[in-house]
Amino acid sequence: MSRPKLLVTGGAAGLGAAIGAAAAEAGYRLGLFDVDADAVASTAAAIDGSTALVGSTTDADAVEAALDEFGTPDVLVNNAGIVRFGPLLDLDETDWRTVVEVNLTGTFVTARAVARRMIDIGRGSIVNISSMNGVAAGPNSGAYGPTKAAIGLLTQQMSLEWSPTLRVNAVAPGLIDAGMSEQVYADPATRAAREQRVPLGRLGRADDVASAVLWLASDAASYVTGQTLLVDGGVTGAIITTLPRPRSVDGVGHRDP
Repeated sequence: MSRPKLLVTGGAAGLGAAIGAAAAEAGYRLGLFDVDADAVASTAAAIDGSTALVGSTTDADAVEAALDEFGTPDVLVNNAGIVRFGPLLDLDETDWRTVVEVNLTGTFVTARAVARRMIDIGRGSIVNISSMNGVAAGPNSGAYGPTKAAIGLLTQQMSLEWSPTLRVNAVAPGLIDAGMSEQVYADPATRAAREQRVPLGRLGRADDVASAVLWLASDAASYVTGQTLLVDGGVTGAIITTLPRPRSVDGVGHRDP
């Protein structure tokens, strides 16, 4: 019996490479798609049985060529993304458009191409990578947060239009010590301050995200579609813990017996 196929975009490094390595260990035949030819070739060489695929997710012809080479995947993980942080008042329009093009348009272009082929064979699962910044806005995130929020709604739309043949979900990582966030956590003070705000008491790891992705892709989540799963240690919902609260209010609303 042939192994199922999983294609991950932005697979040369960071979360994409971690998701790919976890998928290969779980038994998938892996395709790594990335614009960086040297980096994706190096990553693929380190993961047994994986295929390096070169191209941009925003280029429909490049996506089709990759699919012709790799075949129709059973699972697509739309992970490719970039950031251009800075205050909105100072944000260059070119930077805004570049982030929108890669993060949002690239997700659409790749998912559309793969979905057409999945529908032809009658099965498939797509997992889009969003972010906690797509659920709760962060200052100076430029177009990053808005594009990740849009991915959440796009995930819902895909799930509605492509059901019942396909399932489409999203994973929204929180404070993850991997990928694009590695520079943030290289500063010990920043690391410690952020860890203290996470209810589970630690930063997330790349394997935390990979595990969530593989669960959503699997038959264990066969009745789950159109959802965005926050993998954030509870931090997105923990704002109330940062606000002062006198113990005297604990009795408010209680009545004497």
